[in-house]
Amino acid sequence: MSKSLTISKEKKKVLIEEIQTYFLNERDEEIGELAAGLLLDFFIDKIAVEFYNLGVEDSYRYMSDRLEDLFAIQK
Repeated sequence: MSKSLTISKEKKKVLIEEIQTYFLNERDEEIGELAAGLLLDFFIDKIAVEFYNLGVEDSYRYMSDRLEDLFAIQK
């Protein structure tokens, strides 16, 4: 079962503005707030979870390494 990631309304507004700025600067194309919001929703639903999972895996490896360091100081 896959859970969707959520972001605050304030952060979503900022990200939508960044998408609009990207399209204007990189593609010389104006897109509306609705189109940018739909694109952001697509990225959140389809792509963000992959990056989230990578972060969880990295955290797990980091914590595992720290636990090994802790066990190394046992007497």
